[in-house]
Amino acid sequence: MRVDPASHLIAGVNFVVSPNANERPQGCQPSVIVLHNISLPPGEFGGPGIEQLFTNQLSPDAHPDYASIAKHRVSAHVLVRRDGSIVQFVPFHRRAWHAGVSSYDGRENCNDFSIGIELEGTDTLPYESAQYQVLATLIDALRIAYPSLSKQRIVGHSEIAPVRKTDPGHAFDWNRLHQELA
Repeated sequence: MRVDPASHLIAGVNFVVSPNANERPQGCQPSVIVLHNISLPPGEFGGPGIEQLFTNQLSPDAHPDYASIAKHRVSAHVLVRRDGSIVQFVPFHRRAWHAGVSSYDGRENCNDFSIGIELEGTDTLPYESAQYQVLATLIDALRIAYPSLSKQRIVGHSEIAPVRKTDPGHAFDWNRLHQELA
């Protein structure tokens, strides 16, 4: 896996353009990777809901849980599905709207300087082996493309927005990710 330096896209993966992105502040390089989880409907996997949410096409009538989130304007750079397949929504040099009100290492607004990776999952259900393997490969590719990223700067959404967020949750095995990265 590699990130194309011209397009800032992962070579060979499905790219679905999200309008929920904008330019990073002048001179700002990604320096932290933020891991999230998402499933739409909650606890269900494999459907079109995530792509619809990130492209502002989620119908509030399609599921009872969608009424409260359909108008949200959110995205992530990448989604890693349960089977390990990847969908990219925002080129890495742009700011995806994934972190919301957040801070890390004394800096506010983590969207400015982070790469957001969504894992298809929940806080409580174990993630799949394919997700850990692909995530580690993706992180390695990102580190090559963006030397400003370091091994120590992989955090959960819960770390940058602890009052609001719990993802990637207790089911995410940080030790396994670090073993895959080793």
